[in-house]
Amino acid sequence: MLCLPRSLALPVLALAAALTHGIAAAELPTPVAQALARAKIPASALGIVVEEAGASPRAKSLLRHRAEAPMNPASVMKLVTTTAALELLGPNWKWRTPVYVDGVIREGTLQGDLYIEGRGDPKLVAERLWLLLRRVQGLGISRINGDIVLDDGLFEAVPHDPGEFDGEPLRPYNAAPNALLLNFKSVLMTFTPDRATGVARLHVEPPLAGVAWPATVPLSQERCGDWRGGLQANFAQTGFGRAEGSTPVQPRFGGRYPAACEEKIWPLAWPDPEGYNARAIAGMWQAIGGTLRGQVRAGRVPEALRDSSRGPVFALESPPLAEVVRDINKYSNNVMTQQLFLTLSLEQAAAPPESGTASAPPPQGTLAASRALLQDWWRERLAVKGQMDEGAPRISNGSGLSREDRVSPAALARLLQYAWDGPLMPELLTSLPISGQDGTLRPERWRARGSAHLKTGSLRDVNSLAGVVDAQSGRRYVLVAIVNHPNAAAARPALEALVDWVARQ
Repeated sequence: MLCLPRSLALPVLALAAALTHGIAAAELPTPVAQALARAKIPASALGIVVEEAGASPRAKSLLRHRAEAPMNPASVMKLVTTTAALELLGPNWKWRTPVYVDGVIREGTLQGDLYIEGRGDPKLVAERLWLLLRRVQGLGISRINGDIVLDDGLFEAVPHDPGEFDGEPLRPYNAAPNALLLNFKSVLMTFTPDRATGVARLHVEPPLAGVAWPATVPLSQERCGDWRGGLQANFAQTGFGRAEGSTPVQPRFGGRYPAACEEKIWPLAWPDPEGYNARAIAGMWQAIGGTLRGQVRAGRVPEALRDSSRGPVFALESPPLAEVVRDINKYSNNVMTQQLFLTLSLEQAAAPPESGTASAPPPQGTLAASRALLQDWWRERLAVKGQMDEGAPRISNGSGLSREDRVSPAALARLLQYAWDGPLMPELLTSLPISGQDGTLRPERWRARGSAHLKTGSLRDVNSLAGVVDAQSGRRYVLVAIVNHPNAAAARPALEALVDWVARQ
């Protein structure tokens, strides 16, 4: 006979009685209710759906609590964007960054301009930027007598305050979306202690033109605790935004690096994002031995060049979409999600016009068009008949980094059931963090370690989880839980208790 712990026996018996009569239990499991009480969060601030994966929600609901309430889901909204993208574009779809040559190549010199057109690739990081420029050299170009022109006009300019949500404007994940997003407009600073000489050596990638980094930082005998604070970094030097060739930018470290630390990496969003692309391209081109007579500047690819029979000389391809979706959901990357969100409407706008129609204006990805596209996608596949809004979520930028987003736990559960029954279930499921093991669920405290694939979400006043839990019975359950409350940051133990309770079914 199965014996249940006292803390679980009464809730489970109540659930069994409720399910016997074909209804979902409204009571919260005791461990969840107790954790909410400790966090001083009322049950009215929580929305939950737990139901067997692949089954009718009415017949197989394990728990429903405020299931239809519209709530702010935070980053759990990324599930809507990534599921729709996998279906609309396909898991093997890739971004392409075309490169155009406007001029003649003679004896290693391009007599003209080189154009690089951004089309939203979120993975155009330093090593792939290096590869792009090496392919330019593979065309027989080592010197450019004109300019390198960067075209980022295929996304609308999105108003953006990088410090709005967490007060950390120099974190790379707070970068603004951009059609030509190079390396998240960030640098990686690597500090390697050399105890024999009493310094930490500094290496920075990618190299930025006009930026003079110190080669070393002195060591201290402090513990390896707040090593970043101990460096006393000053990135607000005068010179940011100056044209190339003027007084160089000189980041400084007024403190020391702890000798007790091993090698550490500090990712930093560049304080002058508007000037980053030009510095990164010029610095990388110079680092690989290229020379440039003109300048790196912003501009648009001429229509005559774009429409010529020759077209781009090559296009650098991104990793497959399924791989990008794993990065987005495992690590809840906001700017990558916004890149994908804007790409959806760009690709729709770039579709070939029907024969006999007038030529369309240059395509552009916009927030409004992407919102409309996802609303249409939802209504075609997931609408609930009889509801005025058909249960469609209210989406701002696709990433969940918004105070305006709203969706009900029931709608998110319906999305997960739709994905579970579809051919793209493996791609979506493997993109979600595994409890206690990786991504945003890495902490060891999870009792249901390895039993759940869950997307996390958090904002001030929001804490959320959504995904699939493997129960001890062998059944799998779709789980959605959202807390909207001023004490939401303290709700994580209650959400973990809910996952553990489901895993023990």
